Amino acid sequence: MERIRNRSLRIRSSLAVAMVAFLVTACGGGGALPSSLDSGGGASGGVIKIATQSPLSGGNATLGEAIKLGAQMAVEDRAEDFKKLGFTLQLVPYDDQADPKKGVANAQMIAADPDILGVVGHLNSGVAIPSSEVYEKYSIPMVSPSNTATQVTDRGLKTVNRICARDDFQGPAGAKFAVQQLGAKKIFVIQDKTAYGQGLADAFRDAAQKLGAEIVGYEGITVGEKDFNGVLNQVKAKNPDLIYYGGTYAEGGLIVKQARDKGLNMKFMGGDALDSSSMVEIAGPAIVDTYYTSIAADVTKTDQGKQWAQRYEQKFGKKVESYSSYGYDSAMVLLKAVENAIRANGGKKPSREQVRDAVRAIQDYKGVVTEVGFDNKGDNKYAKVYVYQFEPGQYPGKQIGELTKE
Repeated sequence: MERIRNRSLRIRSSLAVAMVAFLVTACGGGGALPSSLDSGGGASGGVIKIATQSPLSGGNATLGEAIKLGAQMAVEDRAEDFKKLGFTLQLVPYDDQADPKKGVANAQMIAADPDILGVVGHLNSGVAIPSSEVYEKYSIPMVSPSNTATQVTDRGLKTVNRICARDDFQGPAGAKFAVQQLGAKKIFVIQDKTAYGQGLADAFRDAAQKLGAEIVGYEGITVGEKDFNGVLNQVKAKNPDLIYYGGTYAEGGLIVKQARDKGLNMKFMGGDALDSSSMVEIAGPAIVDTYYTSIAADVTKTDQGKQWAQRYEQKFGKKVESYSSYGYDSAMVLLKAVENAIRANGGKKPSREQVRDAVRAIQDYKGVVTEVGFDNKGDNKYAKVYVYQFEPGQYPGKQIGELTKE
């Protein structure tokens, strides 16, 4: 019996070791037990990690990588400052694949690494919303460069913040431009059935109707579709002045190209998820008469922005995308909050809760492209919406308008 008991203890001990090893391996960013067991704080020096969550593969990878590279540049720019404070600063990128389930799984791995004190992300609101429930549980602050769905901050989570404008600002701003500047009287609305795409399309539709435009059609497509003949035949039958699309460039570029191939030469408009060099590549010459609102300013409009863009291009060997600078500013805001929390904690490593509260306390941070000040929900009181027009073969589009919330 004693030998059996000892053997049983050895087996259980081996299983326990294997489980710890599994957890360490699964963390993917330094390996640790769940942060509910250790939320950090109290130690002098050590490693501080910032995670990014964005699509680094798949159809949204162009913008997702831009967020990651912007954040990487910010971490490298501030590494020496944190070294003087006694900390090694690291970036830990996660590929959420624009998939809510993957985003949540990544969020759980982020939670398991107590050295991660904040997240820059996500690109897609539909991924950010469920993932942020995990961040809230573990008090991990999130600063988003691009999530526009109203639900992102309307839930009142303490950890969720964004530096960009909301859909209930961007949608009406686009409608005002479409109706008053482009003269659109009959509009056909298409959306991709995601939290972002439908939310933006609905906000645009409602505002356009209030401004006197007629919505002659409202249809949804599915992310990943390649053939849009069905919906475009409906567009052709209604003959609108303008097609409005709520969705990302992967489908948006194809819709524009296929519309032009069918002889549909009316104006086309969408939101910030069309703000990508891939939109121009997919649509090709058909991009003419395409407009988009963006929550991202043209970083090259200022001397500081031009210098930053040049550094980015030299560093990564590619031109800036719409969210390159917003990924940078989001990370810089997060890092400023971490620094403030370190100082408030007597130079010791702060807890996630301390960093969370320090992020929300940011009020007048001047970034490379935008000013940031959070309200009690985590929205940026300085956020603006910009209007651009694509020109064949050129990215970014030409900025032709700037709108502040009334």
